[in-house]
Amino acid sequence: MERNYLIHPSYIIMTLVLVGITALFLGFSAAYLYNRVTEGIPPVQLPALFYFNTLILVGCSLVMRWTRQKYQQDDTEKYKIGLWIVLISSIAFLGLQILAWIQLTNSDVLLTQDNMASYLYVISALHFLHVVAGIPFLIHFIVIAIKKMKTPVSVLIYFSDPDKKRRLNLLLTYWHYLDFLWIYLMLFFSINLLV
Repeated sequence: MERNYLIHPSYIIMTLVLVGITALFLGFSAAYLYNRVTEGIPPVQLPALFYFNTLILVGCSLVMRWTRQKYQQDDTEKYKIGLWIVLISSIAFLGLQILAWIQLTNSDVLLTQDNMASYLYVISALHFLHVVAGIPFLIHFIVIAIKKMKTPVSVLIYFSDPDKKRRLNLLLTYWHYLDFLWIYLMLFFSINLLV
């Protein structure tokens, strides 16, 4: 039997992880601004794929919300479809991000060129790694859904398990966070282009 918590430890751990990631990106943002102002280096022009990737991640967030609704409605097939769409979209995001870096290097915006280019690569690579870190958890949900959702009884047990619901909420929180973080980064770099 599971203990009753005011706030489940999983939510506390997720909050601490997200606070740590936020501090990391805010630190890099502040360092970027500091170096840009003190050295007078112009900002880097972002490839169009960076902006297109924003649409992919916003789509992932919307599909994750839809997937959770299907979980709450006990709609097995649409729940699985939602998980697959998020996985494929996330992999597409990663592939397009690699293409965006290739576009940058082809435009002679190199990692060793100047501080602003280095920051752009490092910050976008850190976000890339956080998306990569979330994919095994997403795959785990897909595998479990395929294995456990075969009969009406197993589906009922799966959907009524509070632990699975909590894990889905944690996954949803993490994915939304990554999407909002990417939007913040695109706004940050875009505003820097204007100033």
